[in-house]
Amino acid sequence: MNISKRTGATAFALTVALSAWPLLSAEAADTAKTALKAPASHVEPISGSKLSRVVLTQKASERLGVKTAKVAVDSAGVLVAPYAAVLYDIKGQAWVYTQTEPLAFARHAIVIQSIKGESAFLTEGPPAGTAVVVIGASELYGAESGVGH
Repeated sequence: MNISKRTGATAFALTVALSAWPLLSAEAADTAKTALKAPASHVEPISGSKLSRVVLTQKASERLGVKTAKVAVDSAGVLVAPYAAVLYDIKGQAWVYTQTEPLAFARHAIVIQSIKGESAFLTEGPPAGTAVVVIGASELYGAESGVGH
């Protein structure tokens, strides 16, 4: 193929691509607008309770970097939760967010016996083996209480 034919073919391909660009851009913009309108979470009341459950979208969970760890029991039979999972409300009540199912979380009241290092020893809390949120709990509390919405 000679240079003029190659240049002509390249120019034709470039013209087709550039003429399609506004259509691609409009479609991408519509997709972005739809994504921005879609809520990152929703709150569902828990039947028989004053508490609610926060359900995140997969994208919101990734953006928040939500991580969980399990509640354990020490050799004396005391519940142990990561202190990173503990949050306090405005009245000073201690809570953890438990993972009730993938992408769904509910606040659970706890009573702290003591704190040693990175562990909170509990006299009341979720049972051993329960997944509690160690990263993203404050964002879940904000979503549950409507902060920023």
